[in-house]
Amino acid sequence: MLMRYTLKQLEYFVAAAECGSIKLAADKIRISAPSISTAIAHLEEEFGVQLFVRRHAQGLSLTRAGKQLAREARLSIRQAMSLYNIADELASEISGQLVIGCMVTLAPMIAPEIVRTFSKKHSRVELAIIEGSHEQLLEQLNCVSVDAALSYDLQFPDEVSFEPLVSLPPQVLLPAQHKLARESAIRLKQLNTEPLILLDLPYSRQYFASIFQKEGLPMSVAVRSGSQEMIRSMVANGLGYTITNVRPKTRTTLDGRKLVSIPLEGRHQPMKIGLATLHTRYQPGILNAFQQHCRDIFAGDNVPGMRKL
Repeated sequence: MLMRYTLKQLEYFVAAAECGSIKLAADKIRISAPSISTAIAHLEEEFGVQLFVRRHAQGLSLTRAGKQLAREARLSIRQAMSLYNIADELASEISGQLVIGCMVTLAPMIAPEIVRTFSKKHSRVELAIIEGSHEQLLEQLNCVSVDAALSYDLQFPDEVSFEPLVSLPPQVLLPAQHKLARESAIRLKQLNTEPLILLDLPYSRQYFASIFQKEGLPMSVAVRSGSQEMIRSMVANGLGYTITNVRPKTRTTLDGRKLVSIPLEGRHQPMKIGLATLHTRYQPGILNAFQQHCRDIFAGDNVPGMRKL
């Protein structure tokens, strides 16, 4: 079947879908607004579906058909761009654009070192990091807004592949002056009468609840927060304790107070950091290079930005 649309028209359509506005899309990709409008009208006529609902005050909203076609358009653009990547691979040099999603609670610790070391090794790659929750990362993977995502081993649909890179056992985080601060390990029942400050994010809260359920203890939550730094500062100020899997290299909070982290005694399920990608028949060399870089940098239970156990 002869295709009666161009890759450029798909790019204009995707830009409008991401910006929610023809004017904003035109500014972003530096093309005239009428050119984008014409491209969208042509695609709607060619495919026989309405791609957008046009609202004067709110801009453009994708229709159900538009969402599906936007996803496929992104895949088509990525596959077309892979031809350039293949040519560079044949010339033994990795180049191109790579967008990596990263779990919002991990990104400040692990992303900067990964970006720095990967960019040093592959100077012709334009690498971008997008932070998000687990649900946001899944949506971005599904929409092909990101090429891969660094996240925990939470729930993934069948079309997503997850490669574990490192395991993080649970730790107890306490203020430096706490009576248990010098213990080599802490049993959960030792904290049973103390208030818990909970990282209250989807999936994370279920994980921490499972630790208490295994010990047959109630989870007495005093404060909930979706901010890791807020929780660390509350703990350092003596408002309670928390359980965490991350081990930042700094033991000082943003307000200058000190923390200690102590292993949680018992056989508890660790959280695993890994790289999630969509199942595809062809994976570009630029993504293969990033995967291998992650394997190398996480080798030996090393975690960028974190202390070793």
